[in-house]
Amino acid sequence: MELPAEVSIHNETLGLKGGRAMLIRISPEGFYELTIAFGERQHRVLLPITSTVVIQRQPEDNPVVDFEVER
Repeated sequence: MELPAEVSIHNETLGLKGGRAMLIRISPEGFYELTIAFGERQHRVLLPITSTVVIQRQPEDNPVVDFEVER
């Protein structure tokens, strides 16, 4: 994923379920750095990687599958 990226985020602490955000960076200290709209203003937040799900809003064009599922 190239940064910055538009993402949906899920985080129980803030009560976010698919909230829109802009992922700015992933810190080596274990945090996502994002900008999120609260009301009409943008706020920069740090959310812990361990309790946050980040989903890129733009789907992959052609996912690369280099394995085969045996049935």
